[in-house]
Amino acid sequence: MVRPAVGAARLSQPFAAASRSFATEKTLKERFAELYPLKAAEIKEIKAKHGDMVLGNCTIEQAYGGMRSVKCMVYETSVLDSEEGIRFRGLSIPECQAQLPKAPGGEEPLPEAIFWLMVTGEVPTEAQVRGLTKEFHARSEVPKATEDLILSLPKGMHPMTQLSIGIMSLQQGSKFAAAYQAGVHKSTYWDPVFEDTLDLVAKLPRVAALIYRHTYFDDKLIPADHSLDWSANYSKMMGFSDPKFDELMRLYLTIHSDHEGGNVSAHTTHLVGSTLSDPYLSLAAGMNGLAGPLHGLANQEVLRWLRGFKEKLGGQAVTKDAVTKALWDTLNAGQVVPGYGHAVLRKPDPRYMCQREFALKHLKDDELFHLVSTIFEVAPGVLTEHGKTKNPFPNVDAHSGVLLMHYGCTQEDYYTVMFGVSRALGVLAQLLWSRAVGFPLERPKSMSTEGIKKFIAANSK
Repeated sequence: MVRPAVGAARLSQPFAAASRSFATEKTLKERFAELYPLKAAEIKEIKAKHGDMVLGNCTIEQAYGGMRSVKCMVYETSVLDSEEGIRFRGLSIPECQAQLPKAPGGEEPLPEAIFWLMVTGEVPTEAQVRGLTKEFHARSEVPKATEDLILSLPKGMHPMTQLSIGIMSLQQGSKFAAAYQAGVHKSTYWDPVFEDTLDLVAKLPRVAALIYRHTYFDDKLIPADHSLDWSANYSKMMGFSDPKFDELMRLYLTIHSDHEGGNVSAHTTHLVGSTLSDPYLSLAAGMNGLAGPLHGLANQEVLRWLRGFKEKLGGQAVTKDAVTKALWDTLNAGQVVPGYGHAVLRKPDPRYMCQREFALKHLKDDELFHLVSTIFEVAPGVLTEHGKTKNPFPNVDAHSGVLLMHYGCTQEDYYTVMFGVSRALGVLAQLLWSRAVGFPLERPKSMSTEGIKKFIAANSK
């Protein structure tokens, strides 16, 4: 008979004991499920008792609350004021609409113009904008490998996932990555970043249009038309030819282009770029943030909510009384009114208001716009009475989907891609400035709850 080695027999004993006791031990998930409610309760108590205590340059409440309103970064291209709303290099949206160059016969500013404004701080001339449009067209060709990759993706993949993949695929052409590998001096980082920035802005409409045609139109692609401006060419490649839709897209791509540095897409692009990741890697990271339901994905959530809201009215006429009741039903059911409220603003979002003005001018008889307009008249009062919303007014997401739907862009899963094409203008303009002036690696200090408890104990007296 073959006997086991002595050492082997001894080793088997603890393993056997472990096997016997395993059935009584909790799994990792079970143990975590026990622990997190205790930590959540502890944090809630700390915030309630000591939320106003200052940790260095912010309060305990702010440290736990997503760094809300902590002034700790510099962002040049736009500033968001709680009362005035967004200002692009000092210009409000109405001022941008009045001062920035427009397409021939158009009334809305060209996105190329606001990109110039954000990069330079100067209102461009019409000749400068036309020249920038031509430069974008000259840089707009998308490598075949990227086109083939996008067209190979599952059609059921979310369009924002496709956008991130498409941007990452373009990264192989990064001039900054190549220059850094070659040992470029940091004083000239801005130059290859500038080249990457213009290349990316130029190529994004084609990438986004490929995603649209691939996902919804069975890969029936539409060639570019370089006689058009940057925005209208994007619309054409998507499959739209209505001049009013072109105007809507110019407005949409302008007003969504930037919203100071603290929002997730801007901050993420800035943060990743501070590691000296190239503009492609940085923008892809920012787009992944934009895809979240609490950020860019909110516009499609609003549209779905509006449809459900309309169904709840049950065929009733859209009156203020009917909408008021439906709003209260929504709130009393523990649900929120999407598209209302804002982290910073304490007034109606100017981006909402300019879209409302566009709707009043071009689609005032649209049924869904009538619902949105009635909600706008009623909701602030209901939310104020409800008392749990700091800002009872609509934000940009409360309106954009209705406008796009009116002109036949009905695929709400795609709306955030359009938002991303726009947001690239602002975050890349800032990334260029960050590298030009040598902003350092972003590295804030974090604390644990145990550390905060020790801080409270040491400073309570």
